[in-house]
Amino acid sequence: MSALASSIRDSSVVAWRNLMNIKRNPDWLLSSTAQPIMFVLLFAYVFGGSLGGEAYREFLIGGIFVQTVAFNSAFTVIGLANDLNKGIVDRFRSLPMSRIAVLLGRTTSDLAISVLTVVIMSACGLLVGWRIRGSLLEALLAFFILLLFSFAMSWVGAFIGLISRSVEVAQSAGLLWLFPVTFVSSAFVPAEAMPAPLRAFAEWNPITVTADALRQLYGNPLRVTGPPPDSWPAQHAVLYSIGSALVILAIFMPLAVARYRRVASR
Repeated sequence: MSALASSIRDSSVVAWRNLMNIKRNPDWLLSSTAQPIMFVLLFAYVFGGSLGGEAYREFLIGGIFVQTVAFNSAFTVIGLANDLNKGIVDRFRSLPMSRIAVLLGRTTSDLAISVLTVVIMSACGLLVGWRIRGSLLEALLAFFILLLFSFAMSWVGAFIGLISRSVEVAQSAGLLWLFPVTFVSSAFVPAEAMPAPLRAFAEWNPITVTADALRQLYGNPLRVTGPPPDSWPAQHAVLYSIGSALVILAIFMPLAVARYRRVASR
């Protein structure tokens, strides 16, 4: 069997094992869906009335999608840290399996969770008034960009999980950096209202651009009030969102693999 086929086979076994763990611990899946649903209801009905009403709810869902899959990377962080803490990685190291299978299996299983989460969030969005107003092809491209971004964020989570010294540290590290990166963006409010330094960061933030790409492809408003954004990332949102996800993968996949080899060789 070729090295590639062996890696795919081993990764699929690890991914299946991770999904079975979720089946035995359904509270993990519950937490990945309850939080975004809470954000939808909070922003749509508590803050949404003062932010634009029905138009804001359509604007919001693209940002909620991106925030949800970004926060799902925390499961990669905790899952890998937990496997390291319990010695599961040592067991895998003793088996005749591909070295990348542990990481690829983890990120693939977390991608499957993101798929399920996006389905649930789509249903929730439809209930609060969100609609796909673009073509079917554009909608499929939007979901592809969202899942590509989710996969890229999983590799960021894999690297953080491997450098964390304990599960407790991983739980904090996996979410601590996500809050400022997510909220200093146009996921929930337009970046144009922010102070100049924050606005510059928000305009180039992959979360902002991915959310804008989804809104553009879904046919949702890019902004609730005022003209659409005129920055370069906003004008090329689809291209930039795909490119930024690929850059994240190009940076963090090698970092995670190198760190895993160091951890597994101890």
